[in-house]
Amino acid sequence: MTISKEDILDAARRLHQAEQTKVRIPQLSRQFPDMTMADGYAIQSAWLDIKQAEGRKTIGYKIGLTSRAMQINSQIDEPDYGTLLDDMLFEQGGDVPTERFINPLIEVELAFMLGRPLKGPGVTVFDVLAATEYVTPALEIIDLRVTPVDRETGETAKALDTISDNAANAGVVLGGRPIKPDALDLRWVGCLLHRNGIIEETGLAAGVLNHPATGVAWLANKLAPFDISLEPGNILLCGSFTRPVFARPGDVFHADYGECGGIGIRFA
Repeated sequence: MTISKEDILDAARRLHQAEQTKVRIPQLSRQFPDMTMADGYAIQSAWLDIKQAEGRKTIGYKIGLTSRAMQINSQIDEPDYGTLLDDMLFEQGGDVPTERFINPLIEVELAFMLGRPLKGPGVTVFDVLAATEYVTPALEIIDLRVTPVDRETGETAKALDTISDNAANAGVVLGGRPIKPDALDLRWVGCLLHRNGIIEETGLAAGVLNHPATGVAWLANKLAPFDISLEPGNILLCGSFTRPVFARPGDVFHADYGECGGIGIRFA
């Protein structure tokens, strides 16, 4: 790592404060031009320590930057991940409090629920499918606590900024119809995302690394050096297969996954 322990802790505290005050902090990649992905994950880990000290519990993980286009745009060659906490889970069909966020966006995903533990190294897509109890439609709420575009330079935030910022995760909604992983070809699961009755985005799950289970396999192997196992009961968001759509107060979203059901929420 290139950043001192003191600076890592300070960055984590400022991200936590930004979430509470709804005031974004400057891009960490500008403050620390030589920071690495290891630094970003160290800041994320320190932020997680703060959350756990407040009583929050881990309920799963999210995988991001799973499309080739997003990786090229972010100048990295692999996905990233963040941790889902118990206060991030919102009920499908209910109201999501807009005041919880700075400028929330919605992404369309699938969530994998394991029937048995999954631990790398060497985990493959077939291992993921064999360990999965069911797959269910999901929406991820993302929200940046770092400034998306620097006011002085006009530079957009880098992957290092979002990694530090818990991969921009802020919430998750599960719904639709749980399906067995071998019930259909998961690559062809599609979704029509409506906002206020208008289709904003459409996509296929194959947009996630050619198969949505690929991201889960990547995560299991990525966490292996830290002796972390993916456990039954964890919510594993495999990555979005649509572009994010902004959510404004009063917006009603309906995600239609066809034979896999749908998810509806309203931002209150």
